[in-house]
Amino acid sequence: MREEVRTAGRASLHLLAGAGVSLLCYLMIGVAMFTVVLTVTVIGAGVLPESVLTLRRLAGLERRRTAAWSGRPVPEDYTPLTGTLTDRVRAAVHDPGTYRDLEWGVAQLVYGMVLLYAALVLWPIALLVDGFWYGLAGRRCVLLPMIGRFADLQAHWSRTLLLPSSKERLTDRVEQLTVTRADAVAAHGAELRRIERDLHDGAQAHLVALSMRLGLARRAYEADPAGSMRLLEQAQAQAESALGELRHVVRGIHPPILTDRGLAGAVRALAASSGLDVSVDTGGIEDGPRAPAAVEAAAYFVVAEALTNSAKHSGSLPAGVELRRKRGRLHISVWDAGHGGADEGRGSGLLGVRRRVAALDGTVAVSSPKGGPTVIEVELPCAW
Repeated sequence: MREEVRTAGRASLHLLAGAGVSLLCYLMIGVAMFTVVLTVTVIGAGVLPESVLTLRRLAGLERRRTAAWSGRPVPEDYTPLTGTLTDRVRAAVHDPGTYRDLEWGVAQLVYGMVLLYAALVLWPIALLVDGFWYGLAGRRCVLLPMIGRFADLQAHWSRTLLLPSSKERLTDRVEQLTVTRADAVAAHGAELRRIERDLHDGAQAHLVALSMRLGLARRAYEADPAGSMRLLEQAQAQAESALGELRHVVRGIHPPILTDRGLAGAVRALAASSGLDVSVDTGGIEDGPRAPAAVEAAAYFVVAEALTNSAKHSGSLPAGVELRRKRGRLHISVWDAGHGGADEGRGSGLLGVRRRVAALDGTVAVSSPKGGPTVIEVELPCAW
């Protein structure tokens, strides 16, 4: 019963905070009415954008509360209030988010207080009934879990009212896919240029030199057999160099070690060859089904780039890599205890990481304050 009481207590605190938000909504409704009067009289039109921004902050508070309770984020979608005063007023008036927040504010004023009152009434009854039931028969509580359901109901209503419409979410999704498609095209173009450069400057140069040496060896064979043999030996060395360059290019497209060892084994190999003291926690991903090849290749690239940056810039030996399965996504975390200050605009390779991940509809979060540590967290969609 003790655990049920603690759970009901946390739910009651959530409901109490919701009632506090309801009081703020009550004040906000008064501000809204005052703002309408000033806007109609024109002289106070400048108050409207500021009032809408205040309402957005209040709705943002409820979004964070709801997300903290339910464990599911509540996205927001607002038109930016920028430009001249006329532009800001027009944006505030025509933004669907303004009216969505107003509807929520009026509803929150009602259900926020009602659910708290219901919980306060239920508490003494639940303690009496559940205490007697538990003490007499040793059975689980019946009424105390209802207080938790009140909190769930409040979070559900807030989420429903504050969630952008399906049309707005679709528009945002289209814009996001447009950006990720552009990033994918840019990343693809950069990869093609890299492969072309590697082939031109590496393998092609070696093959041209090989062809020349074979031609010289053929012409010198009868007149100078010893010299011809030296040219053939040089040609063999040149062929081996060309093969090495081709292997390098192939590794850049899809590292063979991923095929041979899988992602976990490939990451351990990267850690061992990085020159850093790297701890690797694969989270047991090698025990289940493998991720798609494109996801494994992107994850390998992320870890390789992050460890390379750590070795070059962090000034630190300790580092770590963590791989996890998380609800149909592959989570990758790479950290180092260096001096931080990683900047995507200074050729650190982070822009390439972000583009490659965006091409797969993944996310990248970089934390690198001055003084460290640097943490790169990536999530990739993955049908395990």
